[in-house]
Amino acid sequence: MPREPSTPRIAVWRRLKRCGVVQLGDGLVALPADARTREQLEWVAEEVTEAAGTAGVWLARPASAAQERALAQEMSDARAAEYTALTEAAGAALALGPGERLRALRRLRAQWRELTRRDFFPPAERDTAAAALRELADAAQRAGQEVAP
Repeated sequence: MPREPSTPRIAVWRRLKRCGVVQLGDGLVALPADARTREQLEWVAEEVTEAAGTAGVWLARPASAAQERALAQEMSDARAAEYTALTEAAGAALALGPGERLRALRRLRAQWRELTRRDFFPPAERDTAAAALRELADAAQRAGQEVAP
């Protein structure tokens, strides 16, 4: 993609990150191959060509089991960091007033749903984040607030 204007490049990179890609090189990313991820990458490739860039979706396999494990670990590590941040935010929300706590719970649940969509290799931190969200929901219920599942 052309360097200027930078807005389309930034938008494409953000969309790729929301998909959960691992960057292998400059302009080269990887995702597990399934119908959903392939469709997402095809949409991104279309955005790139509409912004005067060149893009294509290639199906590839790692050359070794070690490379495959390394890619999976990189994806898992990235999600682990996001789950840790979500856990910390849920813990901080426990100290908020009832109304703010409920708003935080809704926001964090939305983040949870988005995060789990790009979590191809769930790390242990996922369970910790789920427990933190349950604790936050329980606190809201104890305060007499209606909490949707």
